[in-house]
Amino acid sequence: MDSFKQGADTLFIMLGAVMVLAMHAGFAFLELGTVRGKNQVNALVKILVDFCVSTIAYFFVGYTVAYGVDFFVDAHTLAEANGYALMKFFFLLTFAAAIPAIISGGIAERARFNPQLIATAVIVGVLYPLCEGAIWGDRFGFEVWLKQVTGGNMHDFAGSVVVHAFGGWIALPAVLILGARRNRYRKDGAMSAHPPSSIPFLALGSWILAVGWFGFNVMSAQTIDKISGLVAVNSLMALVGGTLVALMMGKNDPGFAYNGPLAGLVAVCAGSDIMHPAGALAVGAIAGAIFVLMFTLVQNKWKIDDVLGVWPLHGLCGAWGGIAAGLFGQPWLGGAGGVHFGAQLLGTLCVVLFALVSGFVVYGALNRLMGLRLSQEEEFDGADLSVHRIKASPEQEVSW
Repeated sequence: MDSFKQGADTLFIMLGAVMVLAMHAGFAFLELGTVRGKNQVNALVKILVDFCVSTIAYFFVGYTVAYGVDFFVDAHTLAEANGYALMKFFFLLTFAAAIPAIISGGIAERARFNPQLIATAVIVGVLYPLCEGAIWGDRFGFEVWLKQVTGGNMHDFAGSVVVHAFGGWIALPAVLILGARRNRYRKDGAMSAHPPSSIPFLALGSWILAVGWFGFNVMSAQTIDKISGLVAVNSLMALVGGTLVALMMGKNDPGFAYNGPLAGLVAVCAGSDIMHPAGALAVGAIAGAIFVLMFTLVQNKWKIDDVLGVWPLHGLCGAWGGIAAGLFGQPWLGGAGGVHFGAQLLGTLCVVLFALVSGFVVYGALNRLMGLRLSQEEEFDGADLSVHRIKASPEQEVSW
């Protein structure tokens, strides 16, 4: 019976890993559909190569930093318990690799290719694992300190804070250091509109992410005996709440409509195992409002050229999710309890601060040493031709 349970757990977490791996296709198509046509190839290649670099960095360094576990043993030992330890690595890798995928959307259309790969290696190999290990790995004394200060522990079931808030807040310095796309904000105060190049591809990316998110959240149980339908339904309700509010506040704009479900899903991750479905609906709805309001403010008032709105979507909605778990997880709001609001608030703020400082250090250093931005000519031609030497849809076929 134990061997059957081991095999079932390994299969369970492998299916979760594959579902979250598929979400990276969602990241790619969401970015492809949002950027201009001359940067579509770059969006596709970045997400794939970032994932590969993340795998190497996380396998050899990051996973050990986060959990104190390495795989420098023989293959026979690795295959014990049906290779569950390796599958757990695979599952958590797909979370880690989401960080550069998040950043990619913010810095699209003007970032150089190779410096971002270096940033990916540093972030996934060292910085993200420090955050992950502190909250999920019970390492570095963070949880002990947090409990001494607040009286409670941080609850982040599926990564509203560990993954999304960290990714969104580390992306913000990169966006600020790079600056806006050329001619996006003109000296006379006017703005050049850069509408999405393909609403169908943007919608496809959102759908892939939304479906994969049920692996992201539900399979965070990590063993089959801990699977919970509550997590699935809460994810569904947050998706619905985020979509409807973003649609209404965005005045039927499809870009807002298809980012709304993602905002809701980002926010519900942390407390999806302890909220009532009605609470999850409210959390998702508030996240949809946060995204529409802050995306509009960031782009139009503050003139920060965050192309996909990754800071409002992941950074702010992720932070909201961490705090919301401390509210809607309480029994008086229908939650299961066992969560401490003070710990949620302080823990979230610590991750935000750590990510923000990390972003300025990494991208500031790379900008000084290598330069982060494409040249004016390269940006005008587009990253597809400048970096990859081919367009997504060549107008002319070669005559042989």
